[in-house]
Amino acid sequence: MSDSTVHVVALVGSLRRDSINRRLARAAVDSAPEGVAVTLIDGLDQLPFYNEDLDPATGSEAGDLDPAVARLRAQVGAADAVLLATPEYNGSTPAVLKNAIDWLSRPYGDGALKDKPVGVIGAALGRYAGTWSREDTRKSVGIAGGRVVEEVDFGIRTAGLDDGALPADVVDGVGAAVRVLAEQVPARV
Repeated sequence: MSDSTVHVVALVGSLRRDSINRRLARAAVDSAPEGVAVTLIDGLDQLPFYNEDLDPATGSEAGDLDPAVARLRAQVGAADAVLLATPEYNGSTPAVLKNAIDWLSRPYGDGALKDKPVGVIGAALGRYAGTWSREDTRKSVGIAGGRVVEEVDFGIRTAGLDDGALPADVVDGVGAAVRVLAEQVPARV
């Protein structure tokens, strides 16, 4: 990869191995436009629940940062942009994704998400295609210091989708979302 490549990391709010949201993230990896590399970050289930007592970045005497948290912060911190793929659990953001956002927000004002373009996509069963979850996730990301890219608002209803390949229009929509997100990364001089 050249220095001009835009590096995007994708986090998925579903822990299910073959969830549609994980398939959306894989589609982002596979359909990234030229000059953009998307890397899927796994392991959100390995993060402890956010607790300031466990986070030396907050000034606590926690000792060493949990390795899964340190790895996540390093991966997101090194990326140019972040893509979040979220289902909707009980009308909101899944706990695993919200927990990751909480860890990435610290130290407050200087966390791994600071000023980074973040796009939110998702799939959900409800008739609004996870709109509430995407809205709540964008709100959390903005408070956490990320620069929410409102133009990335791709959501699909999971009703009627099977375990096969995603329809071409869905893959195209994910690719377009990645392109819009990558366009928000400042040009390197």
